[in-house]
Amino acid sequence: MAHVIAALGLPPEQVEAALRSASLAPSVHNSQPWRFRVLPDRIELHPDLGRRLPATDPEDRELRLSCGAALFNLRLALQGFGVRPLVTITPGHPAPDALAIVRRVGGLTPDDETRTLLKAVPLRRTNRRPFFESGVDARHAYAMVRAAQLERSWLHIVGSREEVARMKDFVRRAHRIQQEDPEVQAELGTFTGHRPGATDGVPPASAGFHPEAQDEWAFRDFHPGHEHERLSGKDYESNPLVAVVCSHHEGPLGEIQAGQAMQRVLLTATTLGLSASFMSQPIEVRTVREELRRALGGVLVPQALLRMGFSTPVPATPRRPVAELLMEPTTSTS
Repeated sequence: MAHVIAALGLPPEQVEAALRSASLAPSVHNSQPWRFRVLPDRIELHPDLGRRLPATDPEDRELRLSCGAALFNLRLALQGFGVRPLVTITPGHPAPDALAIVRRVGGLTPDDETRTLLKAVPLRRTNRRPFFESGVDARHAYAMVRAAQLERSWLHIVGSREEVARMKDFVRRAHRIQQEDPEVQAELGTFTGHRPGATDGVPPASAGFHPEAQDEWAFRDFHPGHEHERLSGKDYESNPLVAVVCSHHEGPLGEIQAGQAMQRVLLTATTLGLSASFMSQPIEVRTVREELRRALGGVLVPQALLRMGFSTPVPATPRRPVAELLMEPTTSTS
């Protein structure tokens, strides 16, 4: 098994801490589909193709989105250690299978915003519980739009009553299609329920409530077997802030950029005391995603659909150890 070595001018223990921060990114069903190759002059981010979800995410769009989120956390952690990172996305030579390469181009002193976001990395959670009815004000929404712009992406805030209704329809139709797909349901079952000792997946404590007919939005049921009854009077909120993370390009570059933007948005939300979860179904069902793109004007590429609001705290989901994420180093040719 590979072990962490010194890289980018940092000792092994700081490199390991940076990779641990990267591993705290969100992913579909907490599948954690990323791996890292550490060399003295660079850190490579690779997809873990053994963790693909071919039924749920047939084009690996969300796999690359998740890896983009891990890349953003890695950048933040390196900045926290005084490294100015240079990121090359889809680098080709000298690492044709990598999604990104991170090199050092000097030192820096992290600014206040970087330090604040870095503190939010271990605090961010995907919160599937009901949110409070208190809405998200315009200042908070603007801060998250700005966060996406800083990562060369766009956060579309779903605003009008008509647009909210259309978005609910997209979610419900895609959700119904996936409910009728046994392979999608099998992948969900693989990563949910009581799995003692698991280092991935969504445990019952993080699963939220059972969806019910009166819920305004269609939610996935992360409680296989319905072993937990829903508490009376605990319906989901009627009016969360709904936002779409969009890229300006189709393809892997746009998806990795959008993943970085999504993570900056989520960490910004965490610093504001907000919770967030995903309504991924319209992104995963191609026909519905194409309708969503047309509804957004046809230029922006929708990459993630977020539900945001204020809620009660939730526990952290399990994570794979850093040693399990490492790839054997190879000779650098850069």
